[in-house]
Amino acid sequence: MNPLETHAPHPLHCHPATPAGLPLDVSVAVDFTRAGLRLRYALTGNTAGLRIPPATAPGPADDLWQHTCLEAFVAAEGEAAYREFNFSPSGQWAAYRFAGERQRDTKRAPDLPAPVMQCAISPTRLTLDVHMPPATLPSHPFELALCMVLEERDGRLSYWGLQHPCERPDFHHPAGRVLRLALPQN
Repeated sequence: MNPLETHAPHPLHCHPATPAGLPLDVSVAVDFTRAGLRLRYALTGNTAGLRIPPATAPGPADDLWQHTCLEAFVAAEGEAAYREFNFSPSGQWAAYRFAGERQRDTKRAPDLPAPVMQCAISPTRLTLDVHMPPATLPSHPFELALCMVLEERDGRLSYWGLQHPCERPDFHHPAGRVLRLALPQN
């Protein structure tokens, strides 16, 4: 588990089983403070070749991962339980709780505050800034996987992550949570 250098962009790598048809550079910068977790997803290259969901009213929605979607998986260090967050450039988002790997927690969870998202899109760049309030996160220190699903105009999906521990894309796998975050001790 590597300590995380905040503010530095972390490159995401395309899973070899789902090669992208477009030349893209993909990264996520991370900042974790008492105000919450801030993620800045950045894609540069031929973003005009991506199928980007159109802007809509912000709010929760399911099945965002079936199209261009930016994701984070967060677990308290050493715990099997984790949370999955999906962020769409459309402004929609989703939050799920799991008791263990792919074991959806069906207990009624407390309503979590909505993330604050801001998206900017051009033919050569897409950025999505996400701020997650502390109440959305498990106790720290925590482990983090950053990833995304990109849909090209022809419907091809590619899967990007910091690390791909399996032969097929699997963002739920605990070995994908390679970043460790904790608040500074001051």
